Amino acid sequence: MVKARTIMNSSDRIEPLNAAERMRLHRKRHRNGLLCVRLLLHETEIDGLVRRRLLKPERRRDQSAVETAIGVFICRQLGPQE
Repeated sequence: MVKARTIMNSSDRIEPLNAAERMRLHRKRHRNGLLCVRLLLHETEIDGLVRRRLLKPERRRDQSAVETAIGVFICRQLGPQE
């Protein structure tokens, strides 16, 4: 299941991760069977997420909202059959 992200204010600052921390997180994801991928989406694909009501039209430029919508779509399509 896709976790919701915390909304941050522009005044919030996140310290960049060092190489060791990034590798630790990579190994943890790998142990848990997760793979991180980057996708290029055309606007028509984002339109499809809106049509399926997985993404609100006003959030179509919000990367976090699009990531969540894609995660929900994949879980519904590839998840366990009921």
